[in-house]
Amino acid sequence: MKKILAVLLCVLPAATALPRPAAAAPVVLQAGQTRMEISLDHFRFGFSRGAVQIATPHTDSGILVDGAPVAAVTPGPCTQTNCTFTAATASGDAVSIAVELAADDCSITVAPARPASVLLRTAGIGPVYGFSDMAYGKHHYDTDLTGIVDDRLKTTGTDSSISRLAANFAIFPKQGMAELLFWPKAKMVRFTADENAQGVALADAPFTAHYLFGTPHEIYAAYARDRRHAGYPLLTPKYEMFGVGWEAFGALGWNTNQQTIRENVDQYLALGYPLQWMVIGSGFWPNQPDEMHETTSFGLWDKVRYPDPRTFLQHFHDEKLRVLLGLRITFITTGPYAEEGVRNHYFIEEDGQPKVFKAGWPDLPCYLLDEQSPRAVDWYFDLVAKWKNFGVDGFKEDFYGYAKYDLRDDKVNSISNRLMEYGYDLIERNGYMASDGDIQRIDDFNYNQNQDRGPVNALSFAYSGLPLVYPDIVGGTFGENRFDTRETPVMAAYMMRNAQWAALHPSLSMGQPPWLFKNPQVGQVMLKAAQMHERLHPYIYSQAVRFVHDGYPWTMTPLPVAFPHEDGVYGRENQKVRGYEWMIGDALLATPLYGNDYATANTRDIYLPTGIWIDYETGERFAGPTLLRDHAIPVDKTPLFVGGTGIVVELEKGTLLARIYPIDKTASTEFWDADGRTRSAIDLTVRDWSSLTVTDLSTGASVPTSKARFATEFRLVPGHSYRVE
Repeated sequence: MKKILAVLLCVLPAATALPRPAAAAPVVLQAGQTRMEISLDHFRFGFSRGAVQIATPHTDSGILVDGAPVAAVTPGPCTQTNCTFTAATASGDAVSIAVELAADDCSITVAPARPASVLLRTAGIGPVYGFSDMAYGKHHYDTDLTGIVDDRLKTTGTDSSISRLAANFAIFPKQGMAELLFWPKAKMVRFTADENAQGVALADAPFTAHYLFGTPHEIYAAYARDRRHAGYPLLTPKYEMFGVGWEAFGALGWNTNQQTIRENVDQYLALGYPLQWMVIGSGFWPNQPDEMHETTSFGLWDKVRYPDPRTFLQHFHDEKLRVLLGLRITFITTGPYAEEGVRNHYFIEEDGQPKVFKAGWPDLPCYLLDEQSPRAVDWYFDLVAKWKNFGVDGFKEDFYGYAKYDLRDDKVNSISNRLMEYGYDLIERNGYMASDGDIQRIDDFNYNQNQDRGPVNALSFAYSGLPLVYPDIVGGTFGENRFDTRETPVMAAYMMRNAQWAALHPSLSMGQPPWLFKNPQVGQVMLKAAQMHERLHPYIYSQAVRFVHDGYPWTMTPLPVAFPHEDGVYGRENQKVRGYEWMIGDALLATPLYGNDYATANTRDIYLPTGIWIDYETGERFAGPTLLRDHAIPVDKTPLFVGGTGIVVELEKGTLLARIYPIDKTASTEFWDADGRTRSAIDLTVRDWSSLTVTDLSTGASVPTSKARFATEFRLVPGHSYRVE
């Protein structure tokens, strides 16, 4: 399917109802507790688990082809879990349908006789979450997608709702169901009170839709399995990229050179910011001629601004920083490598000639690498090696401004996969269905935007199985001059609230220097947020590795996923309530005060799910489920609670500490070390919290403990497992 060329969307006629055939016995499939019933009148289908109806059939039809219901549905060979069908379209064409049911996954493969739009649907259910960037499309600042209808859903196109990272995965936590289909071209989606539908805008080949069932853990495990099987893997990220970063564009805009970058980064380090990585996204290419103004200058630096790139990069390596450059698949048509690419057919072609594009950057017309061609990708990586020879560690993939073109959603997937395979650090900007980068950046997020967009965008990534969220640069990009950068109390509040919110994500980066603000509290809060993130760096990275193993969004788990049966978690992640909360792993609850009221709000209604919760900073205990109304969250407060297993691994002065909070007397968790391979287990069975003993199960020795910050802690050796009792 990934090799199918993009095609233009046909005009869809309005749905028309066909006369229903005489009633016939439905086809019933059963796998474990999962039951699917298919009525032969227009292929109406629904699902149940045990005695619970999950999704009821659509009142009119289960499949629309070119906007009209299928008719004359005839079952073919059937078993208890499989059945094939032949149906007729309104125009008399045949449609083949194959259904395969497992306890956790129902796949429906549809093959129309000719290219057509195909939509599969049940009756409406909700709430529904996911679809990555789509949640904030058209100013829909709510993670619940109910009400969204888009019959041409893509990352490209003039009426696009998604902008970059695409994952047409939708989860219904209350019902214990999710659905997805793999199709890197234009898709269809309708989530309304009457209709739950996904489909393909122009199916010119068979495609398969999946319906997944079970607990959220079971659903995300099935989703990960299906992704891998379809060629969209979850790749193990690298530890350093989950630390605190720095981006030149946020700090300096276009004014980058060896001196300004070195001075800025070294000032951050001198102030105690625990930087692990840095990005030079632009301006490193030769300034003259214009044909060189591009990230694909491969090995060619500006000789005035970057006269000694090897020494320049070595300076940061000596400071233990990973250095990333911006990288795109765009080649200026008159640039240094364009002629070779044209000659060897390495670029996307149209009518046998390389197609010329005009993207957001570069300013000049460009070609696009054909990532579907293995030969083109091999050539591209020969060029990428020119950067590696200078000591570059990785890249920020940064292709943008392509909305008017009909491109595939997986236009950079093979590039990302290869970058990770070769060990480069990678910040993903574009991609389809896979988690094939170290961290995944939400759309550019700035001061002059609605600040409810960021939390909705980030949480939607997590719902969609893209939980390695990088929320963009703290403070945004002052250097672009897109907004008034004069210091005001509102600007100061923005910097502090943004830093506290970003620090609770898998990764964050610094930009606009705090020392430029006259208000000293700005720098104090930003530094505190960065240092808190670094203290939790091992714990957060461990959750990323857990995600790769089982598909569950451990690094950023929205509360409807973590607590699907608690009514109090629903209806809160929107611009009205602003209850932007999530679990980090199995022990931390993030409760940042963020949204478009950041400059005036000082309290939030915080929902605490079932269990005991301890304020991370004050030690105050609460019993859930409860709603803490108007709970005070000053700008300098770390907005975290400890609950769940109550086991957190932190980094303190270079030492790993396992910290046990008095929450649950029986608990267990796992910890993955910085290499992504070394695992430790911690099992907890406690009768008396006042007297804990810890045994290293790898050596049999007793482990010394101490008490600090409302917890009992001990030194953790990676690869060793422990019993706490």
